[in-house]
Amino acid sequence: MPENKTKATDKSVQAFLESVEDERKREDSFTLVKLMQEVTGEDARMWGDTMVGFGSYHYKYASGREGDSMLVGFSPRKANLTLYIMGGFDEDDPLLSQLGKYKTGKVCLYVKTLKDVDMNVLRQMVERSVKHMRETHR
Repeated sequence: MPENKTKATDKSVQAFLESVEDERKREDSFTLVKLMQEVTGEDARMWGDTMVGFGSYHYKYASGREGDSMLVGFSPRKANLTLYIMGGFDEDDPLLSQLGKYKTGKVCLYVKTLKDVDMNVLRQMVERSVKHMRETHR
């Protein structure tokens, strides 16, 4: 089986975030570092070249493929901030209706800027996801 491309590295999170050209995204990224560190109790680490992650969990699929991934994380992409909420989303989730302006993928939450979302709701979503991942991936 092929090896996972995205792995934790020893690259500097600080240097990566300081290199983000868009000032708003850079500031939002440092805000996300603080929030995710508080929620997880874990230090930020680079996962691959462009993702900042906190903690890790081990997964194993029915196919036999297994590996490690970040517990929660984000990436300051050109179009938006991509938050990796590994617990996923339920379209009927009342927190989503309170969050603000966003789009979702399977485990990705896309926001243009943190000004567009309710930070208390975002924190609750991160807390819930981290709790779920820790309980289901021991």
